Amino acid sequence: MRFVSGADRHQISLLPHRLDDYVSEDNPVRIVDVFVDELDLAALGFAGVTPAATGRPGYHPATLLKLYLYGYLNQVASSRRLEREAGRNVELMWLTGRLAPDFKTIADFRRDNGPAIQAACRQFVVLCRQLGLLAGGVVALDGSRFKAVNARDRNFTPAAIQRRIEQVEASIARYLAALDTADRQEDEVAHVRKARIAERLDALRTQMRELQAMETLVEAAPDRQISLTDPDARAMATRGKGTGIVGYNVQAVVDTEHHLIVAHAVTNVGHDRTQLAHMSRQGQAATGHEALTVLADRGYFSGEEILACDQAGIAVTLPKPLTSGAKAEGRFGKQDFVYEAEAEAEAYRCPAGEQLSYRYTNVEDGLTLRRYWTTACHGCAIKVRCTPAKERRVTRWEHEAVLEAVQRRLDADPHAMRTRRQTVEHVFGTLKGWMGATHFRMRRLRNVATEMSLQVLAYNLKRVMAILGTGPLLSALRA
Repeated sequence: MRFVSGADRHQISLLPHRLDDYVSEDNPVRIVDVFVDELDLAALGFAGVTPAATGRPGYHPATLLKLYLYGYLNQVASSRRLEREAGRNVELMWLTGRLAPDFKTIADFRRDNGPAIQAACRQFVVLCRQLGLLAGGVVALDGSRFKAVNARDRNFTPAAIQRRIEQVEASIARYLAALDTADRQEDEVAHVRKARIAERLDALRTQMRELQAMETLVEAAPDRQISLTDPDARAMATRGKGTGIVGYNVQAVVDTEHHLIVAHAVTNVGHDRTQLAHMSRQGQAATGHEALTVLADRGYFSGEEILACDQAGIAVTLPKPLTSGAKAEGRFGKQDFVYEAEAEAEAYRCPAGEQLSYRYTNVEDGLTLRRYWTTACHGCAIKVRCTPAKERRVTRWEHEAVLEAVQRRLDADPHAMRTRRQTVEHVFGTLKGWMGATHFRMRRLRNVATEMSLQVLAYNLKRVMAILGTGPLLSALRA
């Protein structure tokens, strides 16, 4: 038939006696084997490194870590699927010595060794630094929302409860109207319909009582939010209208040269404003660069966070959010006023050329603020374009110079935000593609952090194999 023919299923063949013959020298599974063997599992905190003197023998943690790392490298994160693969996958047979733990043993290992798995992820970043792969000194920082094991209907906030109560009330009104219509009819069909409507009304009233009880619980919750399936998951807004998800906010610091994830964290806070200094310091420690440059988006803009980075020697580049009400209404914004620190008396120069002199200092929300204005506003020809008030006042934070330095760095590097976007957003897209539609499989913040560390470790392993090749990486691991 001139087609490529397969082997006869009933043909007796002499297969190699060694499993090693089935695994090529450049197979990634060899990287997993050597990497785990070179780790000091006891120092990293893995349980079970020293076996118990009595009882049934257990699996060595190295075997289970290899199993999981191989699984995450090949997008197999389910403990049940790993159990099946261990019994039929030749590479896994080679890796584990033909051991096939049951799914419960596999799942318990991941659940019980979270901090140790996260430490193993950090250990690989240390290796990348020793190999000179983190020598650029520039990283990109961003956060992305990942879905949790919690449907939106199982998450309750005051707004969501109010919306659902209104929907139930509308449904009750509709069914009551239908019941009135059925009461005016005397045939058998109307009788059956009335019974069905009455049953539905009872269900809606029960749902209303449950929502009212949940409303009380939500008001008493610390952050006024309750998730029933995963108690730590939180509702988070996304860019699309009405497309929020219930999940976690994953932070990642990514090297701009080789796109390696040098630091990461999982939070259940829906915004990034409080993460800049914390994540930047993690990136500084991981890369070993004291004078680290961090590229971030406007969602991280916070004066206190930027000041903390500056004090740590970290140069942050990010745009300032456009929140000026004056600009939105077509008037001059604060950026149109020039600060003159070199003048005889510090002042701001307005667009009309007048000087706004320093008047007094006060403290608001823990910030020391200096106030500036001039009395020449009432006769200004362009006052209508500046302020509707008696005079235009400008406020300056005592550390405003730090924010101005950030703006100068952004002006000097107009492609910084493009570099940030191309670096870190590509990483998030890759991870979400690997994780599938459901993203996280585990519940609770501590377990989700473990799952993310396994994904990050697998991602970094693949990146380094693509950069160096399997052979050089094996040599580096053994060194």
